[in-house]
Amino acid sequence: MTRPGETPTGAPAEPPSRLHGAAFAAGFVLSAAGLALAVNQVFNLGLFGFRPISTAFHYLVIGLFGAVALLAFPATRRQARRVPWFDWLLAAALAGLGLWLATEALTIQLRGWNATAPGWATVLAGLFVALVLEGVRRTGETILFVVCLAFGAYPLFADAMPGFLWGVQLDLSGTIQEHVFGTESIIGIPMQVVADMLIGFLVFGVVLAATGGASFFMNFALALMGASRGGPAKVAVVSSALFGMLSGSPTSNVLTTGTLTIPTMKRCGYAPHYAGAVEACASTGGALMPPVMGAAAFIMASFLNVPYAEVVVAAALPSLLYYLALFVQTDLYAVRHRLLGVAREAIPPLLPTLLGGWHYLAAIVGLTVLLVAYRIEAEAPFWVSLFLLAVALLRRRATEFGWAAFARLIVASGEAVARLVALIAGIGLIVGGMSVTGVANSFSRELVQYAGGNIALLLTFGALTSFVLGMGMTASACYIFLAIVLAPALVAAGLDPMASHLYVLYWGLVSFITPPVALAAIAAAFVAKASPMRTAVTSLRIGILLMLLPVFFVLQPALILKGEPAAILRATITACAAIVLLAAATEGHLYRFGWLPAWTRVAVGTGALLMLAPEPITDLVGLGIAAAAILAARLLRSG
Repeated sequence: MTRPGETPTGAPAEPPSRLHGAAFAAGFVLSAAGLALAVNQVFNLGLFGFRPISTAFHYLVIGLFGAVALLAFPATRRQARRVPWFDWLLAAALAGLGLWLATEALTIQLRGWNATAPGWATVLAGLFVALVLEGVRRTGETILFVVCLAFGAYPLFADAMPGFLWGVQLDLSGTIQEHVFGTESIIGIPMQVVADMLIGFLVFGVVLAATGGASFFMNFALALMGASRGGPAKVAVVSSALFGMLSGSPTSNVLTTGTLTIPTMKRCGYAPHYAGAVEACASTGGALMPPVMGAAAFIMASFLNVPYAEVVVAAALPSLLYYLALFVQTDLYAVRHRLLGVAREAIPPLLPTLLGGWHYLAAIVGLTVLLVAYRIEAEAPFWVSLFLLAVALLRRRATEFGWAAFARLIVASGEAVARLVALIAGIGLIVGGMSVTGVANSFSRELVQYAGGNIALLLTFGALTSFVLGMGMTASACYIFLAIVLAPALVAAGLDPMASHLYVLYWGLVSFITPPVALAAIAAAFVAKASPMRTAVTSLRIGILLMLLPVFFVLQPALILKGEPAAILRATITACAAIVLLAAATEGHLYRFGWLPAWTRVAVGTGALLMLAPEPITDLVGLGIAAAAILAARLLRSG
């Protein structure tokens, strides 16, 4: 029997949408208006002569999609299935305030309302801040709401803080004015990135799922390698990588592809906790896999002031190495436990699968080309989404994609955008609070001074801070916070800027597979009907490279494809060999050797870690240690 709050597979169910009836109609109107506004702005269409300035556009995005968030996400669990009257009132108020701010946007800029706004405008701005905080409370974790509130209020008591936490103090009116009318807070860089660039990618993710993309990637991976030893685990790795690279959400990836891959893995002999761990690790890596990678990567490009294509190129090799590690580990597990693949009759034929879903692969290729070659980041996802919708309509007899499905897609897109807009508007209060007080700059400067130039100390502090914040904050929130206070310190210490920002991003995602939170692992454990803690611990063991890779590429930029071609080639070959050895140490089995005793596993793992270090001498020493341990084990076994 399916328990409340679960899907029939045992996975934690997504909260049922409150948007039905009148709320669905309101959500459709608001979402359609918001999406049309975004298309008008991104393509500079000037529909009906409407060309708002950038700040007016950002206010409208918050007003429209913020209203959707207040309608779609309940204030308490008791309102999970209906929209009470006060939510209608709050949604109308936020939409109205967004429209008012948009109409006053030019006046706000010309008259400097961030410093000298009229009293009545400050009161309305205070109401806007309160609604933004309510939006982040509903769409994020409680800890994120508390952090947004605390840092949003930071200017009120910044002058009473000690040391490098001291900052410029503002009164309540001044704080509200900076948050709402300034361009460093609610409508700062994070919101600018979401409104100007990310809406299209969120729509693309919804279109991909609504038109059957997840099922195609699953069948495609199954047709390619389902019959190989341990095939279902390899299918999980490949399908989660393909779908995750486009969706960018670890937990939703688990609940999409995992409901198919995990039961198949179990049927083929994988232990339930191991099957859940494989899916959790594969889904988490999707948030780091180009070309989409999630919201944080686009914000990173804006912080670094580089084209998004540079982030894609830099992230490509580390993510491929991570998935290589998962692939090899699942294969070694299958060898050690003598697991077979899926029965031939249960595997879809490759050619019909490709003919039925070629457009999804074309979408990936097209999106990558538009991002990397043509560098039209904002427009690219809209074109690819239009392509997928056109194919779905042409094949509507098979897909059953009609007007009702289109309406649901618009509302689902609106909900996806609304969740991110609500979160990022709240996170903007953190950015604003630290920027207007000057604490962001002093924090990173003092951090470098206290570390005394010790790179290891800075990296350790960054890893621990990222991990702790990642427990209660979204990856985007964690990244934005640390990109302001920590990444500048790493760069000031002499590390590569791109590597420093990727370091923060990677460690912010570690908590998805690491106890005690491990959201992706726990979701996978429910699907697998396994112990959540055991699944999380196994996820940490399988996905250990997620923690190690950022340390190595920040010390060796060749792993993010920076440097001479010879150095990049050497680093890539060495890393691949090290990953095979590390996988063998983790699983206790080595190709053409067999089972590894405990002492050999420790020696081989140590050698693999040395090979991942940046110096050529450590490569040789690490390889020597691993080879000596394997040779000694063989001699002892034969003797």
